[in-house]
Amino acid sequence: MSTDLLERLASRKLLVVTGKGGVGKTSVTAVLGRLLATSRRRVLVFEVDPRENLHQMLGIPPSGGEVTEAGRGLFLQNLKPRQVLDSIVRERLKLEALARRVLESPVYRHFSEGAPGLKEVGILGHALRLLRGIGRRGKPMDLVILDAPATGHGVSLLTAPRLLSEVIEKGPFGDMGRELSEFVSDPGQVAVVVVTGAEEMPVDEALELRQSLRERFGREPELLVVNGLYPPYPAEGESPQEDEGMRLWRRRRRLNEKELARLVASWDGPRVELPKLPMDRGPELVNALVTCFRAQLQERTA
Repeated sequence: MSTDLLERLASRKLLVVTGKGGVGKTSVTAVLGRLLATSRRRVLVFEVDPRENLHQMLGIPPSGGEVTEAGRGLFLQNLKPRQVLDSIVRERLKLEALARRVLESPVYRHFSEGAPGLKEVGILGHALRLLRGIGRRGKPMDLVILDAPATGHGVSLLTAPRLLSEVIEKGPFGDMGRELSEFVSDPGQVAVVVVTGAEEMPVDEALELRQSLRERFGREPELLVVNGLYPPYPAEGESPQEDEGMRLWRRRRRLNEKELARLVASWDGPRVELPKLPMDRGPELVNALVTCFRAQLQERTA
């Protein structure tokens, strides 16, 4: 693995960052955004969590649903899927009066809230719109990085377009389902980044996700990020007298090493390991993890 990894990630159109809840997906999304954005490459990171966490990691105010600049070549947006679906109706129907009738109808409200896979398709459809520069001023984005829902929902996100196109054969949503199904099935355009912690349940979910991608799409995740690793415990004779904190450190590191060994035995693709750092969530943490990410790539190419 080398800096070629960053070039491969940058060559995609959409990166879907997924993993078990609590493993640091949002931090990794922000790190990838910082790594891949340049003066020549426009990268947008977006989330669908109404709590809006990404802006804290990047040190800017909440986006409020708008595309917000977050640094050189980097942009942020918090997405509400229902708003995306409404905008698609307006674009396809053209006439505002007709679009308003549809949007205000009880049938449409029930459909938009309950149709299987529709919200997921709205999320992916929005990413494609950003890449094409549709519905907003300015240039199209070169890369979109999605802080996706937790592991099981992440797989559902990718399979939703095909499901929708099978259920709805005609109309704007059927057309969108077919278009997005082709888009997400192309590994040259869409890549999956799996984030895990070196603990039993997150590792189990990461391995299950890889198996699901193999079975449903015949592909592998582009990258595995093992996040929040405890630093190596001092060798015998080097450590001070143990207190409760030192004993906890030793136990957690042993657990990390056990689960890392399981991952190494099962996962032969690109892998990056990021440490647990004594920092609050925010841009300082993101910048430190960017440095760790780069250093690891350099070490593995030396």
